[in-house]
Amino acid sequence: MTEVRVKLPQHLRKLARVDGEVALAVTGPVTQRSVLDALEARYPALRGTVRDHGTGRRRAFVRFFTGEQDLSHDSPDDPLPDAVSRGSEPFLVVGAMAGG
Repeated sequence: MTEVRVKLPQHLRKLARVDGEVALAVTGPVTQRSVLDALEARYPALRGTVRDHGTGRRRAFVRFFTGEQDLSHDSPDDPLPDAVSRGSEPFLVVGAMAGG
């Protein structure tokens, strides 16, 4: 089991009723899917906010980062960077903006 740090945007922290980043226990390979599965299991109020209920795909205005690396278009089953698996960097869930 690996402990992964996750930083959420303010509106999702409020919905999950947490302050700051969360630490999640992830079993098996550390991937976007395993981290988000652990996040939704621990904070059921977040189900459907980051990923679509039916397809499991990332919502259009949600992005994933580690450091400066955008992981939003990577496969949800690709391993996350070692820094995330080691807990030295958080997995960032960011609300994207659109418009002009």
